[in-house]
Amino acid sequence: MNHKAPIYLFLLLIVISPMGIDIYLPALPQMADNLQTPMANIQTTITLFLAALGLGQLLAGPLADRYGRRPLILSGLLLYIFGSAVAALAMQIEVLWLARILQGLGTCAVSVGVMSGVRDSYSSERTASIYSYINGVICVIPALAPMLGGWLSETWDWRATFYFMAGYALFVTLFSLLRLPETRPSNTISSPKLINWKQYQPILQSHTFRFNAGLVMLAMAIIIAFVSVAPVRLMVELDLDPTTFSLWFGSNALINILGSFTAPIIIRRLGQSRALKLAIAMCTLAAVSILLLQGVDSPIAFMGPVFIASTGFCLTLAICCSAALAPFSERAGTAASLLGFFQMAGASTLIGIVNFLPLGSLQMMALFMSLPLLWYVVCRRKSNYEVCEN
Repeated sequence: MNHKAPIYLFLLLIVISPMGIDIYLPALPQMADNLQTPMANIQTTITLFLAALGLGQLLAGPLADRYGRRPLILSGLLLYIFGSAVAALAMQIEVLWLARILQGLGTCAVSVGVMSGVRDSYSSERTASIYSYINGVICVIPALAPMLGGWLSETWDWRATFYFMAGYALFVTLFSLLRLPETRPSNTISSPKLINWKQYQPILQSHTFRFNAGLVMLAMAIIIAFVSVAPVRLMVELDLDPTTFSLWFGSNALINILGSFTAPIIIRRLGQSRALKLAIAMCTLAAVSILLLQGVDSPIAFMGPVFIASTGFCLTLAICCSAALAPFSERAGTAASLLGFFQMAGASTLIGIVNFLPLGSLQMMALFMSLPLLWYVVCRRKSNYEVCEN
């Protein structure tokens, strides 16, 4: 019989995902010098982590439905600890690449376990709030982790950041052994084959899933585009120094934190359908604003629209993650993994495709900010299915 897992434990678990990137960013130049390798090779460690996190979703979901959420999360934590230790001891860049892949796969297992565990433990109305809180915690890490990582690398060296990752994951593992129950419902459907088209088919055939997963992917694309465009716009085009850039960049993390923790209040007052329309309207307003202000050489002319879009992003994730998984209580792990795949791998692929277009930094941001409205209009015209209910 499944039990309800405490919300605070899900929040502690989800921290390892953003920590896997943000805490060691200040140490990248030191890593390149220490390992005597070009900076491009060090930056590849980020790409490999995200690729493993995205692609691993397709395997982690079926594992969660077959063996349970608790074994998947604990196995992911152990893999993450092992990968962190290997990274801390790495003397060659190739070893560090392998370690980052292991960390990404471990993070993937934990993330899928958390997302499906929330779906198992709480009602569809409650999950929207919890997913918003999870997003808020994820947004806290980019604001705080780089400062901690900078202190660790300056006090000791870059390896200390990976030892810290391993230490935190070990703490959460011990806590999970004591407090994490198995939440998988007794009616969960699992396939004899881990990768089987038939297990994904009923999910992909769902209008509700396709609509909401598409919005989650496009919302995440806005954030990834911002991370890619912000250094170019602020430091190259507007000539800001690194300290000023960090303050502006970090301010968006604060907006995301505020938006994530106020989203449940807005959803309760407006209902999911109206709140989603508000979120899409905010992204559209941001797209129009950033184009109208593109002639203004001021950071606020860029960051102001980004703040608006980020608030819409917080609402979208809270509503659409819950709505996408709501119909699949009997296969929540597989559905959560497929949602995560679209969110990470889909958004990253979309960013890569758009990068080939002859667009400036502001035009690229405006394009991504306008895509949620386009998706909403196209999906609602094709089907009368109620994609997001109160």
